[in-house]
Amino acid sequence: MGRILNVKDAINEAISQQMEIDKNVFIMGEDIAGGSTNPEFDNKTGLGGGFGVTIGLVEQFGRKRVIDTPISETGFLGMGIGAAYAGLRPIIEIMYVDFMGVCYDQLLNQASKMFYMYGGKKSVPMVIRTVGGAGLKAGAEHSQLLYSRFASIPGLKVVTPSNAYDAKGLLATAIQDNDPVVFIEHKRTYMMKCEVPEEAYTIPFGVADIKHEGKDVTVVALQKMVYYACNVAEELEKEGISVEVVDPRTISPLDLDTILKSARKTKRVVIVDESYPRCGMASDISAQITENTFGELVAPVLRVVPPHAHIPFCGTLETEWIPSEKKIAEAIKKVMEYK
Repeated sequence: MGRILNVKDAINEAISQQMEIDKNVFIMGEDIAGGSTNPEFDNKTGLGGGFGVTIGLVEQFGRKRVIDTPISETGFLGMGIGAAYAGLRPIIEIMYVDFMGVCYDQLLNQASKMFYMYGGKKSVPMVIRTVGGAGLKAGAEHSQLLYSRFASIPGLKVVTPSNAYDAKGLLATAIQDNDPVVFIEHKRTYMMKCEVPEEAYTIPFGVADIKHEGKDVTVVALQKMVYYACNVAEELEKEGISVEVVDPRTISPLDLDTILKSARKTKRVVIVDESYPRCGMASDISAQITENTFGELVAPVLRVVPPHAHIPFCGTLETEWIPSEKKIAEAIKKVMEYK
């Protein structure tokens, strides 16, 4: 099939390939042109973004297409919206999803609404790449997963890949899409590896993936929680419990059909989400499953989510805050008690 790549390198490769294919694609963000091994290009201001994802791109495409910006998210996201409206295809990197609050109006009232408010005469083909997720002791302002905030806005597509294969294919789709796409990467999955083809490919939005087949319980999991859920599924097989793990991959559009099909098969559902529990994706998916399959389930839908509290800086407390494999296993065993 392909070589083994981690998520970080798969994203880099997707950007590089799409920039080769389409000369209208460019990338803009803080420190993204740093980290080059060529002194001609290395301005020594960064290391390919906050996590080294864009290392080497400036050498391939130059500074007119790999653009370092000031620390002004509102300014350069606004530039990206204008560039997209003018016919280019910008990729805007926001170093942490937590910083989206600085430029939220640009998404809420500009990027998401322009196609609608101008009668479909002009699209806004842009990708906002950003990073979220706890587990690195980065504190309450650098560890959030805020994808539900964007999924609630009509006009935005929201992508939440969990592995390298999905990340490369979904990012290629995002770059080619004519709508604004918020592409959220989980920092704790960056070094996770799997097979990834060398050639460019796309994965359609709104198509979930069954990461682990099962018949007793459906677990819907997002991003890093997919790994936890699959680990639990393998362990519980030893106890005779068959767990199906569904990875939505995109949450707007959401592949509700695949989720409901799995729920109807197993008749028990657990949803695992690292984002805040109130008004989050676990609540949204739970409500939609309940509305559509209430009479077919044998147990209430359970959520495994963090407490409704800020993410602690202390490593011990942060570990307790993040949903764990133990908590997932306990929830699965609880729904299995219903006959």
